[in-house]
Amino acid sequence: MYKILTLNNISVAGLERLPREQYEIASEIQHPDAILLRSYKMHGMDIPDTLQAVGRAGAGVNNIPVEDMSARGIPVFNAPGANANAVKELVVAGMLLACRNICQAWDFARNLEGDDQAIHSQAEQGKKRFVGFELPGRTLGVIGLGAIGIQVANVALKLGMNVVGFDPEITVQSAWKLSSDVKQASSVEDLLSRSDFVTFHVPLVDATRHMINAERIKSMKEGAVILNFARDGIVDDEAVCQAIDEGRIYAYVCDFASNLLKNHERVIALPHLGASTREAEDNCAIMVAEQVRDYLENGNIHNSVNFPEVFMPRTEGYRIAIANSNVPNMVGQISTLMARAGLNIIDMLNKSRGELAYTLTDVDQEIPASVVEGIRNIDGVLNVRVI
Repeated sequence: MYKILTLNNISVAGLERLPREQYEIASEIQHPDAILLRSYKMHGMDIPDTLQAVGRAGAGVNNIPVEDMSARGIPVFNAPGANANAVKELVVAGMLLACRNICQAWDFARNLEGDDQAIHSQAEQGKKRFVGFELPGRTLGVIGLGAIGIQVANVALKLGMNVVGFDPEITVQSAWKLSSDVKQASSVEDLLSRSDFVTFHVPLVDATRHMINAERIKSMKEGAVILNFARDGIVDDEAVCQAIDEGRIYAYVCDFASNLLKNHERVIALPHLGASTREAEDNCAIMVAEQVRDYLENGNIHNSVNFPEVFMPRTEGYRIAIANSNVPNMVGQISTLMARAGLNIIDMLNKSRGELAYTLTDVDQEIPASVVEGIRNIDGVLNVRVI
């Protein structure tokens, strides 16, 4: 029986992927094999010695101590792309809210006073203050062409916009999904100089913190709109507000409210609504539950932020999973210990990612505890698990 600790409310649609005859799931549970969470901050949390996997029902993992998990040989799974449609729709809504001044016009209308005739008259006289512009023919710059960025770029083209994208680490898989009509920018500055709207779909790391700052705003087209539905901190809010006040930036739409932003006339700050749809919550929970289950039951790794992709079909043999530092002769030492115990290897797969490596091995006999202990004692081995 596998034990799953939930640190947030996880969609029932996801939990249903973990059969009750095999899984015990609770918000308070001792000695868990895996943790499922959404936004709960794990930093500083006491990590149980039994923990084998962490699953984040969402994309970002800033709330998880990934380095600590890596040092323990614990994969951290996430759900990239499961909320892509929800975020895509919010980006489109954000562009429309900004270019048509909808929030400002709504606030104006709901504060009108008098009888209906007086309100109609005031509305007609005041509407000229909220004249906006349309999307077709405008250029959208998309920074980050992963699952979300691709959907945003492709839908913008269907709205009649021009699209330019920048992502120096775009994968082949992502490139296949991206419309050939999306133009490539050579740098962030190149993209900013060409864009009427700029949207970000990158994680918050040292390289992306304050990606939009006072210096880069100088590269932007006058009257541009900035959208941030990725992570708080990617945009320097103070620099953007100052640029709006100086008339260089038209509007700022983001998913992160603050004292600075919430009352600014040309800022629309939302309460982190990017993935807040029932569909997105279900999709994220289903994806991460299936990944954690496949790892616990088969040792396979898919969509881990710290370990390599590993898939090896089950054989009739006995399986052992080994997480270790990516150093020479690790597989040789493991194979030698198995050979000395008379174990014949049926199948083996070894993959590495940065400083970490992972090995799945099927052998023809039950694996003695002495072999497991011997492997565990190899210098650089982080975690050993017989499945």
